[in-house]
Amino acid sequence: MSNGDVKAVGSDGNSNYDNNTATYPNAIDHTRIEFYIPDDIPPEVLAYEAKLAQLEVGRAGKTGLLYLMLEGASNGRTVIKEKFSKVPLVVLKAMYLEESLPGMAYVYIMSPSGGVLQGDRYRMDIVLRNKAMLHVTTQGATRIYRMNRNYATQMVNISVDKDCYMEYIPDQIIPYRDSRFYQRVNLNVHEHGTLVYSDIIVPGRVARDEAFQYDICYMKAIARNQYGSIRFIDNVVLEPKKSNLKTMGILDDRDVVGSIYILTRTEYVNAISEEVNSALKHFNIVGGASILPNDSGVMVRLLGSVAEDVRGFAYEVVRIVRRVVLNARFSGIRKG
Repeated sequence: MSNGDVKAVGSDGNSNYDNNTATYPNAIDHTRIEFYIPDDIPPEVLAYEAKLAQLEVGRAGKTGLLYLMLEGASNGRTVIKEKFSKVPLVVLKAMYLEESLPGMAYVYIMSPSGGVLQGDRYRMDIVLRNKAMLHVTTQGATRIYRMNRNYATQMVNISVDKDCYMEYIPDQIIPYRDSRFYQRVNLNVHEHGTLVYSDIIVPGRVARDEAFQYDICYMKAIARNQYGSIRFIDNVVLEPKKSNLKTMGILDDRDVVGSIYILTRTEYVNAISEEVNSALKHFNIVGGASILPNDSGVMVRLLGSVAEDVRGFAYEVVRIVRRVVLNARFSGIRKG
């Protein structure tokens, strides 16, 4: 079984994170470091590989794991049927926050470690079945700390089955000075399912004069349908120390990069693309929406001056997609 595949057994409904009942079968040994590492780390990232002077890769606290399988229940609610997590990745119970979609589960991903350190290897697997509806976000920004040896990676594997609906809208990624980060995202979405996925990358801790002082932030996304056929491949590679990002044709006078992938049924694609492009004129950002090959979805690329502007437009995209696909509204995300 490849690094991008995962299964789990067991059922615990909505148990707290310290009461995992889902377990990985013997065919997948989640104690092996290879389970957490993408099999396609680019050479630009591997160039920073070195034996750590501190905790080595794979030591306790250096591998974060989250597995969630959600299903639609007979009462119309989406419930967590299987869950397995390992700190520093944590989720609590599913919540139900949307009046227009009372059965949609809201899940908040948390990290008590406060950020991603050198040598960290994170993996998240989220599976939706049986008409499940899910909104996933993070407790706060993902902070990539300074690194003097090695790098950090994160794998995100999402599987959305037929007639399921999911939104993955995390807060921004903040790469600190001298950080190195590679993220591999695998999106497996049925042609009759819907996924809205977003990523936002800011220049760093601007208040500490760390704008564009990181080594590399490499984001790769691959989407497939239920038959394994590729729907799109997208790479965002930022190496500000090697090339000036603040030039025309790259970031120009903007600082924040946003990517949104909308995978949905073919009949919704044109309407979503037109509404997204029309909405752009009302926001203090630049960007555009493009229809993916075979009318399988929409890709949106955004440039903004601050994270709040790009995140605000990501919420607008969610509003558009919910209205077109579900005929429902989006009231926003609640965070304390």
